[in-house]
Amino acid sequence: MVYQLTKLFREFAESEKSGGYLLMFCALVAIIAANSTIGSQYLDFWRLQLPGGSLEFWINDGLMAIFFLLIGLEIERELYVGELSDRRNALLPVGAAIGGMVVPAAVYLFFNTEAISQRGFGIPMATDIAFALGVLSLAGNKIPNALKVFLTALAIIDDLGAILVIAIFYTQDFSWLWMGVSAGIFALMIALNRFRVNAIALYLILGAALWYTLHATGIHATIAGVITAFTIPFGKGGDNSPSARLQHALHKPVAFMIMPLFALANAGLVLEHGWTNALTSTIGLGIILGLVVGKPLGIGMGVWLALRLGAIIPSELNRKALVGGSMLAGIGFTMSIFITLLAFETSAEIEVAKTAILFASLLAGLTGYLILAFHRQSNKSS
Repeated sequence: MVYQLTKLFREFAESEKSGGYLLMFCALVAIIAANSTIGSQYLDFWRLQLPGGSLEFWINDGLMAIFFLLIGLEIERELYVGELSDRRNALLPVGAAIGGMVVPAAVYLFFNTEAISQRGFGIPMATDIAFALGVLSLAGNKIPNALKVFLTALAIIDDLGAILVIAIFYTQDFSWLWMGVSAGIFALMIALNRFRVNAIALYLILGAALWYTLHATGIHATIAGVITAFTIPFGKGGDNSPSARLQHALHKPVAFMIMPLFALANAGLVLEHGWTNALTSTIGLGIILGLVVGKPLGIGMGVWLALRLGAIIPSELNRKALVGGSMLAGIGFTMSIFITLLAFETSAEIEVAKTAILFASLLAGLTGYLILAFHRQSNKSS
């Protein structure tokens, strides 16, 4: 089966791939800066107080809502006209994504039996599509397009799972009053959609209001981005629909501004004496083994089950390519760090989790790259 990549998918993949390189660079800059002579000043800069909260808050809670808006638009497109719109095509990435979320969470919980550390179960469930596509492109142009589509669809479903986990398990001090206000705003947005109001600016203004009210409910406000995405008119999915135009407009700002800023603000890990102990702690082991072992194992189990249920697997997506792609799905980084900040309250726990995430993402990325590079060489020689 030949995969025809749509214009929007090509655009998304290219921006995510290039953004992945920039993300790697920014993460490296953050680590070097945090461990340099200006380390304390660098970390304090992100805590600079602005109206409404710190600079770090506005990046993690404000700008990341725009990231989630783009994710929501991608999920919507996949559901209506993309790989997930056809049941037999959708079964493979859906099964892989579910397995790739459940098994890593189970691996994490196996090592973490205390209530405090158990809150981190969502950390190894995530896949960083920007990093994954960036590493995938390094493996060369002989990598089948089917793997890019599979990995992207898997990551999108993965993100949807992460959004649900955040909404359900990482909500504090819930307010029914503000929830009612949020529901009213959402109902208004749905009504505008039904009456075919196509003014994108109006939806974004209401989306900003929804962000504020959801923040007041105790639900993490970034969820407003996804909710807003599903209210913006999609139509038949053409390039001129409000959804497609907004998606097109957001690709580069998200890939080249929001994600790098998130990395600079959150990847600044201070590697003090004995930092390797974090890798053997229960939280560290749960995250590392969850991402590096649980993720590819869960994806493999999900693929196996999906095939039994009638899923279609592209002919060019052979076992070696699938294993390599499954390893790349173990790169958690952005979403894993994001969930870490929600799951843990103490700086010690956050630092341990960040250390494990960076180590696991590096290991998964390197292993996946080597498998795919070997796959490319074997294809050349055959």
